[in-house]
Amino acid sequence: MTEALLFDCNGVIVDDEEQHRQAMTVVLAAEGIALTRREYYAHHLGFDDRTSFVEAFHRANRTLTPELLERLVAAKSHAYLDLISHSFTLVPGVVEFVRRAAARFRLAMVSGAPRQEVDLVLDGTGLRAHFEMIVTSEDVALGKPDPAGYLAACAALAVQRPLAARDCLVIEDSLPGLEAARVAGMRCAMLTTSLNSRLLRGAHLVWASFEGHDPAEFL
Repeated sequence: MTEALLFDCNGVIVDDEEQHRQAMTVVLAAEGIALTRREYYAHHLGFDDRTSFVEAFHRANRTLTPELLERLVAAKSHAYLDLISHSFTLVPGVVEFVRRAAARFRLAMVSGAPRQEVDLVLDGTGLRAHFEMIVTSEDVALGKPDPAGYLAACAALAVQRPLAARDCLVIEDSLPGLEAARVAGMRCAMLTTSLNSRLLRGAHLVWASFEGHDPAEFL
């Protein structure tokens, strides 16, 4: 029985993977590392910024110090926020879907993005009040595909009322997110915002967007 829906943010609430890609590309270029669009979607989609920079430097055979990593993460977030302020596109149907879902389920958000980026989305959409719990990259030691974020959200929701992982359904758009849900013992519905549906085997449901769908389909 589904009692709670755990939403990812990027690619699920806001369709902004291109802005994330552009921001990371610009920041890496300043360090002399090229990142193609294909490389981004193959190796970085769904990972938090720290993991992505570590991966990029590893692939470039470059040394990445903790100090440089922190500067790159901050620079990427600044570049993303500048881009998204000029182009804020929601996943079709998400606002109405979240509002209707809140009447049936308990809702939480679990994102690998920094809190200031998640805050921008929630405040810009007016959806913040519908989420009981928000977990961001600052709240867990390990990002997706580690299940820490989803397990933390489930545990936080369970403080108010008992909730088992098996009664949570995750809504994601990336393979690391799908794996995190699987390891957490949760079912996962996938959106094809960022990936082709043929790559999303193992998902409970696969939708192109929220348009034409009702939260009751998760019961």
